[in-house]
Amino acid sequence: MTTDPILSRLATLRASDLPVRGGRTMAYVYDSGLDGLEELANAAHAAFAGVNGLDMTAFPSVVELENDLVRRATALLGGGAGTFTSGGTESCLLAVLTARQHARRTRGVTDPELVLADTAHAAFHKAAELFGLRVVSVPVDPATFKVRPADLAAAITDRTALVVVSAPSYAHGVIDPVPEAAAEAARRGVLCHVDACIGGWYLGHLRAAVQGGGFTQDAPEIPEFDLSVPGVTSLSVDLHKYAYTAKGASLLLFRDAELRRHGWFAHSSWPGYPVVNSTLQGTKPAGPLAAAWAVTEHIGAEGYAALSTRVHRAVRDLAEGIERIDGLRLLARPEASLLAVAADDDAEGAEVDVFVVADEIRGSGWYLQPQPVFGASPANLHLTVTAAVADEETVGLLLAELEKAVGRARAAGPVRVDPAIVEAAAALDPDALTPEEVEVALALAGVGADGRLPERMAPVLAVLQALPPKLGERLLPEVIGRLYQP
Repeated sequence: MTTDPILSRLATLRASDLPVRGGRTMAYVYDSGLDGLEELANAAHAAFAGVNGLDMTAFPSVVELENDLVRRATALLGGGAGTFTSGGTESCLLAVLTARQHARRTRGVTDPELVLADTAHAAFHKAAELFGLRVVSVPVDPATFKVRPADLAAAITDRTALVVVSAPSYAHGVIDPVPEAAAEAARRGVLCHVDACIGGWYLGHLRAAVQGGGFTQDAPEIPEFDLSVPGVTSLSVDLHKYAYTAKGASLLLFRDAELRRHGWFAHSSWPGYPVVNSTLQGTKPAGPLAAAWAVTEHIGAEGYAALSTRVHRAVRDLAEGIERIDGLRLLARPEASLLAVAADDDAEGAEVDVFVVADEIRGSGWYLQPQPVFGASPANLHLTVTAAVADEETVGLLLAELEKAVGRARAAGPVRVDPAIVEAAAALDPDALTPEEVEVALALAGVGADGRLPERMAPVLAVLQALPPKLGERLLPEVIGRLYQP
């Protein structure tokens, strides 16, 4: 049997995707820019493709690999125990589940609450819905986009199972005041989780670069954020982000193994084999684990420090360059590897619609992720900066293309949403929408019955952000559901 037609079909399908190498897709993917790393990861993944991490007594190799990864992470970020997971969402889910079980078993909490900043990742809201916690969302400071410790403290009650802060928050790239938040949680006997999925590996190694003399001047100041901070009880850190491993690799670290055990599931009350699950998965593929181990072993601490330093300097240069582009502004001074770029309302000339900018620069081969209005946060563009972007030529090219895209967006003008649509949408009950009303709402957003999305997404995003949030959440599954048709 020849595999050529099969692989050819896969290559054809991949041709329509965003590129995952080269640094031009500035969300979702992470590229080290190092030659040979992908081949190493693929070979390690293939070597363990048939291994099942469900039973570590049958496959002791998974224990050794996981212990090695956790040991590296705790040496960098503190803590005394950890679990390898399939990604950031699973790490966050397990952090919440562990906290719920801990609150139930040690404090008798039966109606648990989850206290978090309104900039916390959606994964925590997903966890609350799945595991039956009530979310207490705390607004952030509209000037800094960081949560205020006093506001967190006021939200903590006897029912609070977990307090969540970010290092950094995905939307704005800023680091919440972790020491103060953790102290408030500890004062009330509550667990505190730091979501460092995107920032932990990067910030930890950037800190190591500073401490190791990697900066002769302009050394960055990195706030305290990890498990060495008193009161921090767990931390999530993704390896498939700034450890540049293959997808499907994250770690959930705990202050100790005693806390970790509350999130594990064990069952022997059935006629089959005794079950112990450290994650939400039963069958647990070992390929991503082996690939992550191989990549981290290959790059090493010094290699990661060098990559983090390169990213830091690229973020600095991009931030300075963006501030020189007429019509754009940074929402916040970046404290990690993420940038949030909004329209500058004080700029001279025609209004700039950042959603139109995103469409324009995508036509030039770059993907900047649109982020709709939320509270005090205006519509903006998200940029994840990886080591593949971190050279003077690439940074200069991106800034030049961004400036051109702003010029074209200014000439095209902003997308205008009919006020009548907004008024009509406000009268709809998301929980009682009829199929006919769904069809009308999606048509207004530019989504046809065939499920195809338009090439230019600015009109769709403009309509969606004008809708009441609950209505938007009701319609989004309808949009995605139409893409998955047999």
